[in-house]
Amino acid sequence: MHTLFWFVIVYWIISVGIGLWAATRVHNTKDFAVAGRHLPFYMVTATVFATWFGSETVLGIPATFLKDGLKGVVADPFGSSLCLILVGLFFAAPLYRMNLLTIGDFYKKRFGRTVEVLTTVAIVLSYLGWVGAQITALGLVFNIVSDQSISKEAGMMIGAGTILIYTFFGGMWAVAVTDFLQMIIICIGMLWIGGSVSGMVGGVGVVVDHAREAGKFSFWPSLDLKEMLGFTAAWITMMLGSIPQQDVFQRVQSSKTEKIAIWGSVLGGCLYFMFAFVPMFLVYSATLIDPEMVKRLIDTDPQYILPTLVLTHTPLFAQVMFFGALLSAIKSCASATLLAPSVTFTENLIKPLLGPHVSDRKMLRTMRIVTVCFTIAVTLYALNSKASIFKMVENAYQVTLVSAFIPLTFGLYWRRATNQGAILAVLCGLTVWLTLLRFGPEDPFMPAQMAGVIASFFGMLIGSLAPQLLPHDAGLHDRLRNGHLHPAAPGHGHEGHGHPAPAAGSQAR
Repeated sequence: MHTLFWFVIVYWIISVGIGLWAATRVHNTKDFAVAGRHLPFYMVTATVFATWFGSETVLGIPATFLKDGLKGVVADPFGSSLCLILVGLFFAAPLYRMNLLTIGDFYKKRFGRTVEVLTTVAIVLSYLGWVGAQITALGLVFNIVSDQSISKEAGMMIGAGTILIYTFFGGMWAVAVTDFLQMIIICIGMLWIGGSVSGMVGGVGVVVDHAREAGKFSFWPSLDLKEMLGFTAAWITMMLGSIPQQDVFQRVQSSKTEKIAIWGSVLGGCLYFMFAFVPMFLVYSATLIDPEMVKRLIDTDPQYILPTLVLTHTPLFAQVMFFGALLSAIKSCASATLLAPSVTFTENLIKPLLGPHVSDRKMLRTMRIVTVCFTIAVTLYALNSKASIFKMVENAYQVTLVSAFIPLTFGLYWRRATNQGAILAVLCGLTVWLTLLRFGPEDPFMPAQMAGVIASFFGMLIGSLAPQLLPHDAGLHDRLRNGHLHPAAPGHGHEGHGHPAPAAGSQAR
């Protein structure tokens, strides 16, 4: 146990050092936020994969699968991997052409300042759950490998502090470089431990057959309307609610070319889907290898099942490979999800308050300060949260599903979408969702997030087709989608390519 602990410490120090080395490439806000738009295909694919392969994939999803089967993990990995593929096929190209720094900039240019503020606040708040899940998992890992010498709470603070160090200095460059290395460790580690465990149970086929006989492969809901609505709501929460997110947008914008932005996201999503099944295989193998341990933990803390299996039934080298892969998964996800909300909060909420002539150097310093503040806030949230890792991640995307998805999709693909329609979409979606969460029954016929996204859809239609009370630039949609409208260069107050600024309520900053 002590040997494993020191392996973990050495690996942790090396990875932080690599992140600090990558920080030497950060010279301005564009480097910090989107790596200067210089990432090659292999690095974009790696950072898409590694960002999503986090604690919920290794600990949360397998625990849920063990209790509920495939039907219980429809949100992740099925919904989340489809999210990345949809981003690549339908959102990457038009967003990449716009050459923006944050996803909030899209809402500003397409629909105006009000929509920018509303969606940015929703997006930033959604990250509390996702980052909180990673911080929680770090505490769990440090507690396990130290043989309980480090408490979960202390482990959470240690992990959050060290990840903050290289994210603070290196931004997206540090995240991308460490993600690439961590993807390699994740893949090798997961396959290695999978081979070790497979040998204990007599092969993959034995585990698959046992799971099938136990009904764990049941996926589709029965022909009951309430069950079908619940199944669909869980699926779209991750599949659609994750699309209007800054971390996804950053990977698109960090790509060297438009084609890389498209196919890096698609391939990253496919890789994530395939590798997400390895931890599920490992956890289900535990029911054959140590059924008593599984029975003891399944109703108390099922997230401990996989780490306990590895510690009690595999040799030291396999333990090192597993915990190296687990830490890589958590670190890559945590660093990306610390950076994303910090950048969009600074760019879309703080920058307008600082005035039009704020220097790039001051903005970079502000982004770093916000990163520190967000790390403190999310660590406190994680310390006080009682939700499971899987639920923390799944619930995080309900707010963006009901508020930001419809304005993004209609803003890109419906020319008649207006500022008024977007505002109504956000307000209707949030109002219905929050009302049902607060006053609705504990077991509703229709889940709150599905009712919210439906309300957002009709809010967009009604607000856009009704007589317009707000100014709207009808030609802005086409200029944005074709990439003919870019943020003004620093120190200039004009739009790119000689196009006039859009009408009031939709103008670029």
